[in-house]
Amino acid sequence: MAAPVTPRAIESERAARIVAAMRLSVARRGVAGSTFDHVAREAQVSRGLLHYHFGTKERLLAEVARHEAAARVAVLRERLADAANADELIEVLLDSLRTTIRDDPEFLTVMFELFALARRHPEIATEVEALLSSTRGEVAGVLAELHASGAISLPAPAEVVADAIFAIGDGAALRALAEPDRDAAPLLAVLGSVARSLLDDRR
Repeated sequence: MAAPVTPRAIESERAARIVAAMRLSVARRGVAGSTFDHVAREAQVSRGLLHYHFGTKERLLAEVARHEAAARVAVLRERLADAANADELIEVLLDSLRTTIRDDPEFLTVMFELFALARRHPEIATEVEALLSSTRGEVAGVLAELHASGAISLPAPAEVVADAIFAIGDGAALRALAEPDRDAAPLLAVLGSVARSLLDDRR
């Protein structure tokens, strides 16, 4: 019996178009309404090509989550590198959230959809967990360094504090997404104060 043929790797430019099209479709239509027909048309590829390379919608959604993780973590790592104290750390995170709410609400829509879908699909859950772990790890690393240097005192392990900060941010993002015409600035200002209160500045 002949060995099965491994599918050729999809060209990077075309793969990027497909992932971007799926991301946009989920933001506009939700997961249930995002069919391969929609995605193929918007990515300007054949429906058969999507099936050949991704197989299922869930596998493509997992690729969307993987792509977002790589992009977001890279940016976060670069911006956090210069955070020398608690105020600068919180400002980096606040500015990232503020920019996302203003310029890229589609990202929030996609991620909340993926959070819900991860409950039912292990492949998507794996990618969502990787995204959460990566972003948490980046912030926890900075918190641990600041704590070790004596700049701040943490009320719990660095990863737990990072989780708490992201939980606050996720809640604010969800509310901002639900009320897009409401000014999110006052909420984010309070959010920053709450997150900042978790970090005892020793300077």
